[in-house]
Amino acid sequence: MFTAFLIKYAEIGIKGKNRYLFEDALVHQIKFALKKCEGKFLIHKSQGRIHVEALEDFDFEETVEHLKRVFGISGICPVVYAEDEGFEKLCDTVVRYLDDVYPDKNKSFKVHSRRARKDYPMESMEINAAMGEAILHAYPEMSVDVHEPEILLNIEIREKIYIYSETIPGPGGMPVGTGGKAMLLLSGGIDSPVAGYMIAKRGVKLDAVYFHAPPYTSERAKQKVVDLAKAVSRYTGPVWLHIIHFTDIQLYIHEKCPHEELTIIMRRYMMRIAEQIAKETGCLGLITGESIGQVASQTMQSLIATNEVCELPVYRPLIGFDKKDIVEIAEQIGTFETSILPFEDCCTIFVAKHPVTKPNVKIIRRHEHNLDEKIEELVKTALDTKEVVVCT
Repeated sequence: MFTAFLIKYAEIGIKGKNRYLFEDALVHQIKFALKKCEGKFLIHKSQGRIHVEALEDFDFEETVEHLKRVFGISGICPVVYAEDEGFEKLCDTVVRYLDDVYPDKNKSFKVHSRRARKDYPMESMEINAAMGEAILHAYPEMSVDVHEPEILLNIEIREKIYIYSETIPGPGGMPVGTGGKAMLLLSGGIDSPVAGYMIAKRGVKLDAVYFHAPPYTSERAKQKVVDLAKAVSRYTGPVWLHIIHFTDIQLYIHEKCPHEELTIIMRRYMMRIAEQIAKETGCLGLITGESIGQVASQTMQSLIATNEVCELPVYRPLIGFDKKDIVEIAEQIGTFETSILPFEDCCTIFVAKHPVTKPNVKIIRRHEHNLDEKIEELVKTALDTKEVVVCT
């Protein structure tokens, strides 16, 4: 019965004179999200509202699922339109609506009308009272409860009249693209896809970089990361995944540097490479899935050591999260099952038995000089031979 949706947003509404920019970005993201849905849709703004109208038959559940992935949407309201043909006709439409949507009439209700069109002959309070009377006449088993109704019936009088009683929660946040662009260091683990999701929810567009180490990591490991990028892209739009072949750099570090410092030094070179790609692609920062104390490379001292090689800011949205919290979000966004597939990524290959947990930056720098002979050439080769996969 539903042929349209009224889209609600939260934070966008407080953006003042710039609000239209955020609304336009939200319309763009909705259009992208619905491209993969059955049916054609008209998405447009009108009087502080965003509307999604079906132009042909569509799959209701599929459409709602895609809208629930669009950052910036706080609520999705399936609506029925009514033409302005007099109040009696409107009452008939509302009575039919309740009959279709609520087979069980033994419910309490409240009518909440909003008269945005001031030439309508009845005021909001009059509409509420008269509509409530018509509903009780049609369904005597229903009752009015103005404080905690089971059904909140909304009637908006605009250029058309909108009737709705359900608000499906959206993801909230800000439309992707309104917060700039950042580079996500994406591994095959649980954390980094969640970190990308959370930063994207604040309006940041994502690119991603993955460090691949064949033959120590398999093609299945690389495909796992591609699949994770695709899963994240359902919320963020297309993700350009830069795949760096990191084997030679890892082997060289393994050969030249103290083994207890391997993880930190490898991580520092990953950050250097990721930052170079980020600058070339217009990114304004790096994103990692690090959480304080989760592993040896994520102590406060280790984070200082990795930050030290970066000029761009490093965003760590999971920094204070417990693993349980991260897993819950991964399950919610559909990345967890892929993340736990047993294909190793390059971070787990050359792990020292006793990695340093409180690295001294001066000592790390001194040991990195052991790499001076070949490291710049190896980094250049890794950048020159990178693969780029567009994940959608």
